[in-house]
Amino acid sequence: MAPLEITASRADPALLDLPWEQPLEQWPDEILAALPRGISRHVVRFARVSGRVLAIKEISRDLAQREYDMLRVLGRMEIPCVEPFAVVSGRTSPTGDPLDAVLITRHLQFSLPYRAVFSQVSRQDTAHRLLDALAVLLVRLHLSGFYWGDVSLSNTLFRRDAGAFAAYLVDVETGSLHEQLTAGQRSYDLDLARTNIIGELMDLQAGDMFDPESDPVEIGDDLISRYEELWEALTSRERFSADERWRVSARIEKLNKLGFDVGELEITTDLDGTSLSIMPKVVDAGHHSRRLMRLTGIDAQENQARRLLNDLDQYRADTEQQLEDEEFVAHEWLQQQYEPVVRAVPRSMRSKLEPPEFFHEILEHKWFLSEKEGHDISLDETVRHYILNVLIHRPDEKSLITTETSALPIFDS
Repeated sequence: MAPLEITASRADPALLDLPWEQPLEQWPDEILAALPRGISRHVVRFARVSGRVLAIKEISRDLAQREYDMLRVLGRMEIPCVEPFAVVSGRTSPTGDPLDAVLITRHLQFSLPYRAVFSQVSRQDTAHRLLDALAVLLVRLHLSGFYWGDVSLSNTLFRRDAGAFAAYLVDVETGSLHEQLTAGQRSYDLDLARTNIIGELMDLQAGDMFDPESDPVEIGDDLISRYEELWEALTSRERFSADERWRVSARIEKLNKLGFDVGELEITTDLDGTSLSIMPKVVDAGHHSRRLMRLTGIDAQENQARRLLNDLDQYRADTEQQLEDEEFVAHEWLQQQYEPVVRAVPRSMRSKLEPPEFFHEILEHKWFLSEKEGHDISLDETVRHYILNVLIHRPDEKSLITTETSALPIFDS
């Protein structure tokens, strides 16, 4: 009998207690976890091991090892996907017959396959919200150079996310990683996604799990439109004149509303004007406030920090210091941009807003004035205009602190 082989980044002795000598579809119910499963070409089961739930997929050894390695790489790239746990091979039945290997991944808590989502959520726009999440995932994969090769709702898990859904990659059997995808590779992935999703939605309609009046073809086309909108917003280069720097802020704001943050900002200048290129990324909650505190010592709320960091990144590009140490540039930005603006507030008005919020509002006001005038307005001019026309009329927020929330006055925005 061949020895059992377990490949894992963190081996768990409890894995040895599972009945590897049995085909997965014959495993007893008492060791399985009753969780919703999507459709798969392979046998998949969930088992409880050492207090955690693991997803176990029966597959050939070569495919299991390849998928395990690929998921590890994608995880290091911060792509939203399931976490690989182990590969078990060398399995044999009690009579000595060889059995397929298995790929083990950690179950993604609070996630649902798309069929479970449709069985629980009856809103008509469920399909569109799922496809929004899938479009965002597909764009992220393609930006990272990952060719999926089998895009479908079945190969995706969904988590609820503040009224929307976030999508996670599950099956990467057919996937491959490249330095950069060609237009043809992206197009093929999109065409495959459209075809598979239309078929999956038709299947749901046949099972009375999806609105019979909805058009699966139209929804499949919507996925392509959503993807192309995101791809254009994230990858297109924009040209503008030297006095239209306010358009950089507008572009970043659009990306933020689409759910992306700026990972890298590149601005180049030539005889014809200025060209802007943005590298998007998605980051975890609290990332901005932690990064701002580390770089500048400024204690700000998450959205304030995001706005200030966007300005720092724009300053770094404007001053052509992309290759300089980030901490050095942040110190310069603090002295040249942030502190002069904050110090410009008259002492009698400093209780109206906290410094990070004041700076954030100055940046918003600068964008508003620049768009209105059709050219870039200087920071000094913006500060003067804001203090004389906006800040002077604001209430003192510091004085609103009270132990009774009912005592707080209400102000029109």
